[in-house]
Amino acid sequence: MATVKKFENLEIWIEARRLSKEIILICKTTDLKYDFKLKDQIKSSSGSVMDNIAEGFERNGNGEFRQFLSVAKGSAGESRSQLYRVFDNEYIDEQKVTVLVSDYEKLSIKIHNFITYLNKKDYKGTKFIDS
Repeated sequence: MATVKKFENLEIWIEARRLSKEIILICKTTDLKYDFKLKDQIKSSSGSVMDNIAEGFERNGNGEFRQFLSVAKGSAGESRSQLYRVFDNEYIDEQKVTVLVSDYEKLSIKIHNFITYLNKKDYKGTKFIDS
């Protein structure tokens, strides 16, 4: 795996951002825009996935990065659950919920695999390098 210099180049962050933008679009174009609590919850959890990937990366420590990736994975699960609520409230159709839930499941697997990859690395991060 090539060394990634910034979180914006991480495949998992790019995918998390894409999914967050999908959620934002749903919030703007459906009656979910009037369900303020659910709208705010799903926008927050979907944004949390990409934000925790970014924050963990920027901490420059492998252990902290894994911890933040775990939080990001949890937020992906939270977003999936909220998508079912969005569907149950009839803001999106069955095809849309199926596609988005599947995309979040795939992202969770990628995050899990990345955590597993980091667990096998001896590298601890730039914050542990002596100056």
